[in-house]
Amino acid sequence: MSVEPEKRRLKLTLEFDGTHFKGWQWQPTGERTVQGELQKAMDNLPGVHSHVHGAGRTDAGVHALAMVAHLDTTCALPSERIRLALNAHLPKDVAILQVEDVSDTFEAQFSALYRRYLYRMRTVRAFPRGLALDRQRVLMVHRALDVPAMKEAAARLMGTHNFSSFATQETRSRVRTLHLCEIRGYEGDLELHVAADGFLRGMVRTIAGTLLRVGHGSVKPEELDAILEARDRTKAGRSLPAHALYFAEAGYQPWNQETSERQVAERLGRPR
Repeated sequence: MSVEPEKRRLKLTLEFDGTHFKGWQWQPTGERTVQGELQKAMDNLPGVHSHVHGAGRTDAGVHALAMVAHLDTTCALPSERIRLALNAHLPKDVAILQVEDVSDTFEAQFSALYRRYLYRMRTVRAFPRGLALDRQRVLMVHRALDVPAMKEAAARLMGTHNFSSFATQETRSRVRTLHLCEIRGYEGDLELHVAADGFLRGMVRTIAGTLLRVGHGSVKPEELDAILEARDRTKAGRSLPAHALYFAEAGYQPWNQETSERQVAERLGRPR
């Protein structure tokens, strides 16, 4: 009598360069996606495998510092050998950083208590740099920005609000809690760091676009209150391009800024 191989659930942490992907989610029409590449790589491993489920469905062009995914498998290889085997079969723009055995109740998407994103901008009018080399990593801004005003405006989005003015084609509840929304400078770049219990479709890039309008002087920081209250997408700024957006973290413990900052700094290779 044959014995059924034991099934296990794996948690994958991965990074990817989204430049040549049509987003995370597998597409029946055959476009190249991160989920599709992961599933093809898993097919090279022994055992039977479920679909790979991600913590978020990033759009085409969006990158990830530490996306989380899970799957079920009967593969008996140790987790580190699975990581190495997957990386051997994955294309160079996707890399598995860690493989862990987890409880069969863990779900990359629904177990997450918060998610964190990073949007990168660089003013290049007076000091051009990286225009060619970083063109698919950073939004190049060709006008001077009022950074203090942007910081003030970002702080007004903190807390629990209805973010209808920042959502696109959204059918879910539009109330979200922002744990973090800050504009920071780093080595001459500007970065929007934003973490929340969940994000609406297009929300992060629209927040970035609205803060950019503040930086250009066309919106005052105090007007962010009225934009939130309006619950009207036409009142906020445009959605900025996807190529400067990074999925930075999925959190499975209650929000703790110190812990999150340490983890994101580690992924970015920055000292804390």
